[in-house]
Order: sequence, then C-alpha cells, then structure tokens
Amino acid sequence: MRRTATAALGAVMALTLAACTSEVPSAPQPVAATPVTTTVSKPPSPVKPAPPKTSSAPVVTWQVGARPLPLRSDGFGEIEPTPPELVNRALPTKDVLPPPAGNAYASTISAVPAAVLARSTWQAACPVKATDLRYLTMAFWGFDGRAHTGEMLVNASGAAGITKAFGKLFAAHFPLEEMRVTSPAELTLAPTGDGNSTSAFVCRPARGQTTWSAHAYGLAVDVNPFCNPYTQGDLVLPELASAYVDRSRKRPGMVLAGDATVRAFAAIGWSWGGAWTSPKDRMHFTATGH
Repeated sequence: MRRTATAALGAVMALTLAACTSEVPSAPQPVAATPVTTTVSKPPSPVKPAPPKTSSAPVVTWQVGARPLPLRSDGFGEIEPTPPELVNRALPTKDVLPPPAGNAYASTISAVPAAVLARSTWQAACPVKATDLRYLTMAFWGFDGRAHTGEMLVNASGAAGITKAFGKLFAAHFPLEEMRVTSPAELTLAPTGDGNSTSAFVCRPARGQTTWSAHAYGLAVDVNPFCNPYTQGDLVLPELASAYVDRSRKRPGMVLAGDATVRAFAAIGWSWGGAWTSPKDRMHFTATGH
C-alpha cells in the first residue's frame, strides 16, 4: 500500500513537471526587419558655366555659284524667290589681296600686268586695246566690318576718277562684298543668280543686244549687283535678287537716289542706271550714259 501511494505520488509529480515544462514559453522568434534604404550622398557635381551667348544673326551657309538655274527662253536663268540666307545679304569677303594697312583707304593705278590680263575677259576682238586699260587696287569695307583690298580693270581715261569715287565710298563705310577682275569662264557659266562682285571691265555685249556694253570699254562699274538688281519687265538680274527690288526696305550695300555712292560717281561725271525708267539698272554707273 505504501509502495502504491509512493508510486502514485511519483506519477502525479511527473505529470505536474511535464505540464510545467509544456508551459515554458519558447524562445522568441526573430521579427523580419523592415528594409531600410540608405542614401549615400554623392559629392556635388561641379557647376558647368553657361554657354556663351551667340549673336542672333543666323549662321551663313550659302555658297555662291553652287547651284545653276534652269534657263529661260531668253537665255537668262529662271527668276526664283530670294533664298532666306540672302534676303538680308551680308556674306563675308574672301581676300584676294592683302588688306590695307591701318584700315586706311589706299589705291594704286598701273598698266595691266600680263598675268592679270591673261585671267581677264580681254581678247584682241574687244573694242578697247589692252594698253588703254588700267589695273586698279582699292581699299573697301566688307559686310563683315573689315577693310579689304580689291582689284579692277577700267579704261585709262577714268582710272583716277574711279579711285576717288571709291575713296568716298570707303570714307562713308559703304560695304562691298567683293571687288575682283571678271574671268573668261564667268561669261559662259550657267547662271546661278547669286553673284555680287563689284567690277568694271567685262568684254561682253550689252544685255540682250549685239552691240558692245560700256563695260567692254572699261567705262562702266557695277556696284553690289545682288543688292542693286537690274530689272526690265519680268526680268531680274541677278535672278535670285527679287528681295532687293523693293527699295523702300533699306539694307546695307544698296545704292539709293542721292546717297553717297550716287554723289561720288556724279562728282566724276558718271551717271547712274538706277535713274533710268526701263531698264532700271541699279548697280550700274557709266561714263557714256549707257
């Protein structure tokens, strides 16, 4: 009996211990941590300087003489609207001779060098002898605001007067795009309608005629032809210069009635084709009236 009670007591204690053991809390389980994003600060980038301000003037990409025009029945090029790049024409000058020293007006008059005569339009059939021409060099202001030196062939009788007239244009800062001797190739090239060379002697007939032009004698000068186009009827020369037919819209390089250019040539006895009724030759100054 005693053994039975003892056994029973042991059983009760075992059950009690077992129950206590089952109630002991288990080790706490790890809680999933909320991911934390760590931002690593980068050193500040160096501040880039603002780009330099550029001129509002458009970049000129026009290449003179690059595109031949289709021909009209009269042999001139088709008259086309003025390209946007040439509406306010101000192309830079390509130097053919050293610029004048100190940006001062300078000119020379000499017999025509053989090399210059060879690259000109002169030939034995021209109405003037080579010995009756003179080779001029004269300073002029370009549309680029720089002083340049140009060249020209003129009749000996007008050489001194021409250098004086262009001296007055230089003093007035009247801009010219280029001034050079016309080459023989230019007489037969397909028209491109965008030329603007100031020149004098060219051995060719008058426009649309078979008689010699005053240019063929060296007794006429064309000033900035593109800025001062020739017009007759529907013909505009150069063919792309229609934007300059309206003379009320004044732009650099234009010859206008009573301006410094007209006065300079009038002072040496030359008349202006822009005063004619038809044709109206705004580029043209002549010693012969033609």
